[in-house]
Amino acid sequence: MIKKQKITNWGNYPVIDSDVVEFTQTNELRENISGADKIIARGNGRCYGDASLQKKVISTKKWNHFLDFDRTNGIIECESGVLLSEIIEIAVPAGFFIAVTPGTKFITVGGAIASDVHGKNHHKDGCFSEFLIHFDLMIESGEIKRCSKEENQELFWATIGGMGLTGIILSARFSLKKIETAYIKHEAIQAKNLDEIYQLMDESESWTYTVAWIDCLQKGKKLGKSIMLRGEHAKVSELPEKLKKEPFKIKKKPNLNIPFYFPGFVLNSLSIKIFNWLYFNKQRKRHVKEIIDLDTFFYPLDAIHNWNRIYGKKGFIQYQFVIPKNNGKEGMRKILETIANSGNGSFLVVLKLFGQNNPNAYNSFPFPGYTLALDFKLNDKLPELVRNLDTLVEEYGGRIYRTKDAMSRPSLTNYLKNIDSEKFNSLQNQRINSNQKK
Repeated sequence: MIKKQKITNWGNYPVIDSDVVEFTQTNELRENISGADKIIARGNGRCYGDASLQKKVISTKKWNHFLDFDRTNGIIECESGVLLSEIIEIAVPAGFFIAVTPGTKFITVGGAIASDVHGKNHHKDGCFSEFLIHFDLMIESGEIKRCSKEENQELFWATIGGMGLTGIILSARFSLKKIETAYIKHEAIQAKNLDEIYQLMDESESWTYTVAWIDCLQKGKKLGKSIMLRGEHAKVSELPEKLKKEPFKIKKKPNLNIPFYFPGFVLNSLSIKIFNWLYFNKQRKRHVKEIIDLDTFFYPLDAIHNWNRIYGKKGFIQYQFVIPKNNGKEGMRKILETIANSGNGSFLVVLKLFGQNNPNAYNSFPFPGYTLALDFKLNDKLPELVRNLDTLVEEYGGRIYRTKDAMSRPSLTNYLKNIDSEKFNSLQNQRINSNQKK
């Protein structure tokens, strides 16, 4: 089935007209691939920018069945349109959790592989691909290839982090992480500035999960004012008595919904300053220890449906980069100063530590260093800010996460290898390649 419709990814920028193909049989998919000039797979549209956009896209939303669940060893096999949220619903009661998860559970398995998603535990566990056993991929000829570390190895590694440019992922088999409870032993520590947060990041490397929220509008001695968040999966013995009887049961909380796009004037430097002040000071003590549920720790924004509408109809971009650890503090200082001076603030600013990535996963974004992700509302000043940030990221030996990219320079995003299909091609890839040639 082909539907003509306007589509956009989570940042609501850009918005394009597209022929959206939905399929329930591989023959349907094969025919649509054969008849297309350029085409790209699209899952739940939770990436940003133009990463999964094209004049014709293959939607995997209806290709969403579970194929197998080994409850003894914690191994899932499913079609590529299955959401991480759907996996969590059946995995957690069985004593398992997704080994590597990004900050939203509303992404598809196919998208997790194409972006080789990372999480708060990259310094310990690497990317999603570390737990991937095999996947089935339909290539340009319509043939379905089983890809693993032993079979079709080159295609396996090119597809991981390959942004959908090698073919259509049909299904995947991967392992989960064993857990005792549906809760996290969590600590939150306030940091006055960049020096303090870097010290806390270094001290927290033994923790499985670490991330820091940063107030990016602070300057001077308060530059890098932040909160360190770290966690471990809680054991039954560590739970309060009232939770020990049903350690995998989480009390359902009401979800909020943003029913309309906010007017453009609502989100500005003043409102962001107010939000940042409230977020930092809602924590009464410098160091807080508590037991919280998985959703609260891993997916706080998922509790607010359509939160992207806060940025208004024009939309926003997410800008995420990684710079090497050896010059990370100096580079991050200059980058945060540039953002603060620009007035283009962000209240969603996340700092994480990357460890050593699997060298075979050459199309995967992370390398050892610090990564910062920020949301910026679309306005006339934003392109100049992105150019300035790109210059600094390049100066400090970094690169941009293609899953978030909307307007960065090709020298920071053109790092994919062994991608030679003309048919599987996103608007993002065309933009990067055409700008590279100029």
